[in-house]
Order: sequence, then C-alpha cells, then structure tokens
Amino acid sequence: MIKLDKLNGLKPVLALFFVLISLMGSHISARELPNMCSRDQNMNEFTILSYHEIAEKGETLDTTYTVSPAHFEEQIRWLLDNGYHFINVDDILKYRQHGKSLPNKAVLVTFDDGYQSVYENAYPIIKKYKIPTVIALVGNWLKSKDKVDFSGQIIDRNKFLGQKEIKEMVASGLVEIGSHSYGLHHGIIGNPQGNMEPAVTTRQWLTDKKQYEDEKSYKKRIYKDLLENNTFLEKYTGQKPRVMVWPYGHYNIEVRHIAEELGMPVGLTLDDGSNTRKTPLWGLRRILVDGKMTLKDLDQDMWVRNANFTDDDRATKAAHIDMDYIYDKDPAQTEKNLGDLLERIKKLGVNTIYLQAFADPDANGAADAVYFPNRNLPVRADLFNRVAWQIGTRTQVKRIYAWMPMIAWQLPENNPAAKDTVVTLQVDPTHLNMGYPRLSPFSAKARKVIKEVYEDLGKSAYIDGILFHDDVTLSDYEDDSIMAHEQYKKWGLSSTVAEIRADKKQFQKWTKLKTKYLDDFAMELSQIVRNEQPGLVTARNLYAQVALNKDAQEWYAQSLAESINMYDYTAIMAMPYMEQASNSEEFYDKIVDHVKEQKCGLERTVIELQTVNWRKGDEAISSEELNSTIKHLYDLGVNHIAYYPDNLYKNNPDADTIRASFAQKKLYIHTLIPNK
Repeated sequence: MIKLDKLNGLKPVLALFFVLISLMGSHISARELPNMCSRDQNMNEFTILSYHEIAEKGETLDTTYTVSPAHFEEQIRWLLDNGYHFINVDDILKYRQHGKSLPNKAVLVTFDDGYQSVYENAYPIIKKYKIPTVIALVGNWLKSKDKVDFSGQIIDRNKFLGQKEIKEMVASGLVEIGSHSYGLHHGIIGNPQGNMEPAVTTRQWLTDKKQYEDEKSYKKRIYKDLLENNTFLEKYTGQKPRVMVWPYGHYNIEVRHIAEELGMPVGLTLDDGSNTRKTPLWGLRRILVDGKMTLKDLDQDMWVRNANFTDDDRATKAAHIDMDYIYDKDPAQTEKNLGDLLERIKKLGVNTIYLQAFADPDANGAADAVYFPNRNLPVRADLFNRVAWQIGTRTQVKRIYAWMPMIAWQLPENNPAAKDTVVTLQVDPTHLNMGYPRLSPFSAKARKVIKEVYEDLGKSAYIDGILFHDDVTLSDYEDDSIMAHEQYKKWGLSSTVAEIRADKKQFQKWTKLKTKYLDDFAMELSQIVRNEQPGLVTARNLYAQVALNKDAQEWYAQSLAESINMYDYTAIMAMPYMEQASNSEEFYDKIVDHVKEQKCGLERTVIELQTVNWRKGDEAISSEELNSTIKHLYDLGVNHIAYYPDNLYKNNPDADTIRASFAQKKLYIHTLIPNK
C-alpha cells in the first residue's frame, strides 16, 4: 500500500515520472547510450518491480496501484519475450557477496502488503512461468482475527493472505517472505502542527509532552517492531525474513543498521534510479507498478533504468523561498501564510523549491536561529518540517532543498565554538569580500557544532536536497585565525596569511587547498544528512565572478570546474544588477559560455536570477524582463533556472509570467526524453 489517510502526498517514484518517455520508434540499449553525466556511470545490473494488488477493478482496496490479472500476465510475458530473466534474492546475494554473475536483463518481482489477491490471481501466473518473487508482509495485519486497521480504514482480515496460502507459496520454492514491519505501516505525528508522516523514519511528536521522542526511544521502537515481525513471520510462515521492504520506501541509517542486525541485509526502497554496482544491498531501488502501466510504459521504464537516467535528467524550474515570509509570531497567521504559499507554488508551475531553513533576524548575514529542532541554535519556530511536508504533499513540486549556511552561523555566546570565527587580515576594495560573520572551518569545535546542526536537520525534516548558501567561501585575506594557522602548517605552508600572500607559489597552493577543504567539508555535511535522507542531492550557490573571471578562485576559494564536478548542481548567482554589469545579455552569455566549457556543465548548472534590484532598495525587476531573460537562457541551451526571491505578498515575480516562461523548456533535458 502506498497511499494512506493523511499520507496521500508521498512522492511518486521514477516509474511515475517517466511513463511517457518516447524512444522515437526504436529501442536503444543502455550500452549504446549511457548517461555520461550521471553521478553513477555504472550500468544497471538488475531491475526490481514493485507490485501491490493483482485484482479486477471493483475488487480492490487501492485502485491506484492495482494491476488486473490479465495485465499482470501480459507484463510477465512481455518481459520474457524481450529477453528479461527473472531472478531471486539468492541470485542477488551470490552476485554481490561472491561475484557469481547475473543473467542479462535480470528482474526481481516483489509484492508489497500481502493481499489475498496475490495468492488468488498472481500466484497461478507465478507458478505457470516459474517466477521467483518476494512478498512483503505486515505482521499485525496477518495476526488480526477479524478486522484490520488499514491506515484508518477498517477492512476485513480476509483481504490479506492467510497462513495456509503463505506456507503453500513458500513451499513452492518460488516465494520468499520479506518483512514490511509489524506495525509501522502507517503515519505518526511528525511535528507540532500534526502532520502524519512515515512511522519508520519519523521522530514522533509526543503531543502530551510537547516534545519529540528521543533517539534512544526511537531506535528502541523500531528495533522492537522489526524483531516482533521477524519472530512472528518465522513462526507463521516457517521462514525468517532476510529482506526488509521499507513501508512507503522510507528508511535511514539507524533503521538500516537495525534491519541488518536482525538478519535482513537486503533493503528494498522506492528510490529513484538504477541498481548499479554502487547501489548498496540495503538500499535497492524499485519501479513502482501502477494500475495504468501499459506495455509501452513498461518498456520505457525498463529502458530508463537500463540507460541509468534518473530524476536529475529533469529540467530544474526553481523558486528560492524565504521562510521569513511565512513565519509569524501568531501561529494562525503562519498557517494562513503557508496556505497562500502553497496556492502560489501551484500557480508558479515550478518543480523545485529552495526553502530557507535558517533565520537571520538581525540581518548581519549570519544565521542566529533555525526553523527546526536542534542542539545548538535557538529555534525561531519549529516550522521547516511542516512547510516542506506540505509543499511535498500538496503541490506539484518534485524536489525540496533545505537552503542552509555552511559556516555563517552566529552561535549563542555560551557555546564553546562561538568565538572560533574567521579572521580577515584586511579587505581588498577591488573585489567583493564576504562581509558577514562566519565560524572558522578550521576549528574542530566549530566543525563539530555545524555537523550536529546538519544531523539534526536530517532527522527532523523530509528533504530531497541541500542548497549550500554563498558562505562556502574564504577570501584571499582569510582565514587568519589561530586554528587556520595550524592547518596551514599541516599543508606545508607558512602559518600566517601575510606570509602566504608574500609567496606566489604558496599563495596558489593555498588557494587550491582552501577550495578543496571547503568543498570537502560540504560533502561531509551532505553525507551526514544523507544518512537520514538517503536520496539527498547537493547544490551550492556560486558567485557569478567565479564563472566570469579566471582570478576569482583566488578571491573566493571557489572554482566553477571543481564545483560542477563535486556537487550535483551548482547554482550560479547570475545577478547583473548586483554585479553592476553594463550589458545584462552579454553578462549571461559569458557565464553560459564558461559553463559550456566544463564537462557536464549545462547538465549540472543552475542559473539563478534576481527578481529584485537591491541596489535600488527593493525595486522589483519587471516580469517582462525576467521572461525575456529566461527565454534567452533557454535559447543558449541552459537546462536549469531558478530565481530569488519569491514574494507571495507582492506577486513578485508575476506567477502567470513565471509559469509561462518555464513552460518554454522541455521537462527533460535529454533529447531522447522529450516533454511529458
């Protein structure tokens, strides 16, 4: 089951994104057309299909994911006729653990939830074609003697498999039992506002105590449930599960470790993408088969996986949103503002949101507070999870990024790392210098605090990406702190900035090492969040001058080439009014020319436009100018565009204009993946 009461906005996976991909009338294999700009350029090793009910219309619990028996057999026959080979879990384990080869075009078939219709309608076909399958079972649904609470819907127990049927299927040697949790296939309260979120990965909001469950209680709850299901299923079916099929596809590092400890090394998800040699056993990806999937759709979905295309091949159409516009001291007003934001996002037609997760009330450029629970900073309001969840479940948006500083934090004075700040030797007036306070990335205490902030973000909200703020930078006069001096000596350099600047060779080496150090720290922080949000992608803001001036890396410790190589996306702040460019069109042309010089530059670069001319106060840039700029960028071959800021109260930019402007670009950036 995918859709539950109050959880009906869980995002569709790749199978639903690409069902209308056209191959122009010819089938091209992955080996003939690899996706060379994918972060994982390895080929798909095997594909996993996720089915639910196999029943006729009118006999189903959830029509969205129900496939008729005739269509199921039709799909099985199509796979066989087109050279696909069915495999089982043993085949995957022997391949991964012992190197035993898999057949070409290998496919594993799985069924979630354990519906009775699987035995009645799918099992005869499974036997007929000798198809190995995994059936994921929910213990407390099977244990019930009369009625089942099916995520708020009370249904008859006989809608699910019985012990006799399960044992018969297991005895055939074709069916393996997987765990789908004992009682975690539902939503729990995930924030003070009452959103119902997946029970496996959500730290529950305890309404009576007005606090979240602690980590110890969370892990204990998950461990108890998975152990109970394994114990029950082993007794009930005669088989102990070694496959964990995560409810709704949600999982994290904590629950993965628990599953492995309980003897389930294989984890099945609904993550986007192919199963390549880099895909871990505990995070195998599946195609979610819905009731409308035709043979053409199946062909296209299988091709997409084999070609290793992912949602990264979707053109980014992004709005960069300040949470400060939504927050109000009055919770009722905050909810009204959120409602207005959701309606605006629908009108904008964007598919990506960069959402502010921090607050800077004193406007000094450093974050004083955040919008999520954490250990180190004041919480302006526990709001980020609420807003992100509502956007993800109530609008068309496919990706939500948490917009976060990396080192620009102003910690409370009593924090041990508060005084470990970046020291600027002096300011060169000939180029832009970072004007706001930052923690020194060379301070062990500061890095520890920052890591904890990111870890707390990952545990508190459902996000698809991190957008690092423009503070991932150190000028050519920074950092001259004592902590930095120690690092410079470890690099084999002089200890002070003045001494390094006096030596051209040292200065060049220092510039490159600082750039790498900052980017490596960003990757470390990303991985901390990815432990909780496994599909996380990365983006970073980059100064326009870095894409315009060959000397800019020295000024900012930022590199266009290295950024494109390391981050999933590099969002260049292409803001001609900020840069005082004399000719805006030439400004954009030069940036795009330099992006095109980079490997996968257009595929991994977002051009971020300004909607306000801050040099003239808050003067809005006209919608006509924005439309003209977006059209010009698309004509240049740009794939990904964002804008900042979005002001819902002033309709800036005009929602209808932005929607029409973004509609000029095809949905997918590869020519073999035309518009949906």
